[in-house]
Amino acid sequence: MCGAGHLPPDTRRGRLPHGTQKAGLMRRISRVIPPVALAAVLLTACGESGSSGTGGGGGGGTASGDACAPVAGDQLVVLEDDQQLQNADNVVPAVNAATAAANPALLPALDAVSAALTTEDLIDMNAAVDLERRSAEEVAAEWVEANVDTSGLEQGSGPIVVGGANFTESTILANVYADVLQAAGFDASVTEVGNRELYLPALQSGADIQVFPEYLATVTDFLNRQVNGADAEGVASGDVQETVTALQPLAEQAGLVFGEPSEAADQNAFAVTETFADQVGVSTLSELADACGDGSLVLGGPAECPERPQCQPGLEETYGLQFADFRELDAGGPLTKSAIQQGEVSIGLVFSSDGALAQG
Repeated sequence: MCGAGHLPPDTRRGRLPHGTQKAGLMRRISRVIPPVALAAVLLTACGESGSSGTGGGGGGGTASGDACAPVAGDQLVVLEDDQQLQNADNVVPAVNAATAAANPALLPALDAVSAALTTEDLIDMNAAVDLERRSAEEVAAEWVEANVDTSGLEQGSGPIVVGGANFTESTILANVYADVLQAAGFDASVTEVGNRELYLPALQSGADIQVFPEYLATVTDFLNRQVNGADAEGVASGDVQETVTALQPLAEQAGLVFGEPSEAADQNAFAVTETFADQVGVSTLSELADACGDGSLVLGGPAECPERPQCQPGLEETYGLQFADFRELDAGGPLTKSAIQQGEVSIGLVFSSDGALAQG
């Protein structure tokens, strides 16, 4: 989510905000958030204390005065990032290259997960664990049974350890991968590992873990820095296939192979109240720019947002949005959601796979 990545510095997956999907590869999101839900959200994003945004070139708006000022409401809707401001952080299986070469049934089984997994599935599974307090193992098994034809999988054998980072979504995905690999004949197990700086070398060596659910844009830029130095400019983008192309040579140098990216992604997103969206008549960020060219919007998000290219500056430059003010809150967590719902900000940063987006 903002700038070089999405999520907090490697507590989730070592990135700040990252990307949206290529059109056609991801179902567009316009989900309803129930009244302030538990929000275990750890990612980083955008924003700086006390900063006030001024717009780039407005969107040719039809609104005037305070027409786009905050509007309170219990339900939130995410506005579609239709111009791909965020990078393509699709869920993608990462596999130790030697393990993949020795086990030809491995990648096809993981690709079967990618073929079925959507962002809405992530939302629903995260909600089942974080809000309904069900186990990640149960939720993963239920999803696999409903979405993957395991009877048609190519069969393999031998032990495979799937790693998962210490946050809900990664744990669920690790169990999904393990369940499908088990159905494909492997003796699959799950182990929890730490942040990317710890688990990626373990995956590259293949000694302790051989498979990991990764995020396309974040791992691409991480490997790019690993190969080309800490100051290397990011090579990921909002285009899934372009990012896959950038990743391939980096993966080869790192001793990794990646499966097919799924439609599902976890990235920065921007939400308004449903009342606001209905009143102004918007469902995308481009429509918001067209309707709110008067600069009456108030933006809420974390402290670095006014400096992050994929937060306030990106909204201004990519969409031509203008802001009357910026309010420092948290990174997609309960403070931001509450501020939107209470009519303190017009629009705020949330995360696209947050379980709080699940509809009852």
